[in-house]
Amino acid sequence: MKKLDNFSNCLNVLKGADFELANENDIYRTGVIGQFNLTFELAWKALQAVLREHGAKGAETGSPREILQLGYKLGFVEDSGVWLAMLKKRNTSVHIYNEDEIDEMLLLIRNSFTPAFIVLEKLLREKLNEIEGDWG
Repeated sequence: MKKLDNFSNCLNVLKGADFELANENDIYRTGVIGQFNLTFELAWKALQAVLREHGAKGAETGSPREILQLGYKLGFVEDSGVWLAMLKKRNTSVHIYNEDEIDEMLLLIRNSFTPAFIVLEKLLREKLNEIEGDWG
């Protein structure tokens, strides 16, 4: 599935981020945050696509928040607190100018958000395989 593959590819780039380098290099810091934003965007769209494949009512349209809530309700998203924090940080990350806020954002990306993306990717692949297993 193209949307899931795009999310996986983007996540692989984020997983390769060097957070030590991000502490020393401003442009690299900005790049990591930008990669997080892109990964988040592709994550919720991949979630929406897999929910559609499963015939989930309400997955046809919706905001990122609505799709994440539906995914949580149906067991496609495990930690709603992390995902809601991620959504909030994604929405405010373009307005971060304070070094302490940038440091906090990088810690969240490394310690909470990337692991949540990894869990989602695995779960979406499993859910997609369930559907393909039904047809095979």
